[in-house]
Amino acid sequence: MLPTFTTDRLILRERTMIDLESCLLMDRDPEVVQYIDGPWNDTEKHRNFVIGRILHRYPDGLGYWTIVDKKNRQFLGWILLIPVDFTGPKIEIGWRLVRNSWGKGYATEAAETILLHAINTVGIRKIFADIHPENIGSMKVAKKLGFLNKGLIKNEDETFYRYIYER
Repeated sequence: MLPTFTTDRLILRERTMIDLESCLLMDRDPEVVQYIDGPWNDTEKHRNFVIGRILHRYPDGLGYWTIVDKKNRQFLGWILLIPVDFTGPKIEIGWRLVRNSWGKGYATEAAETILLHAINTVGIRKIFADIHPENIGSMKVAKKLGFLNKGLIKNEDETFYRYIYER
């Protein structure tokens, strides 16, 4: 079980099956998933993909948190802290928010909280954030948090900037 965190504006709680429909709805917005490969256009595969992520057992202190607006309890998205490619040993952080919550600092507020958890509670010293070259918003969040751009990575399937936070 993941700890719940409260910030000035947000509640970050473990993502559960209660969040399934909100996650699916968020992913149906083409602008939200424009920089992320996934089964967004196949209803059954998409549902199974999200269910698999929700039910997966991550190492202690790692997983997905649902981001909820503290004031009105509205679903805003999620943030993850998981082993890269589910295998590790590298640990990645990532976030996805509903479009109407963009530009309000929620991603930075949530990610800062999870970054502090990763460092101070889990003891992680190096955290990765792989970001699509056109995803300016996520690059800004990573920079605000102190991540350094280590350059463009190209592999068979994708191209991304690798950001790294080292303590």
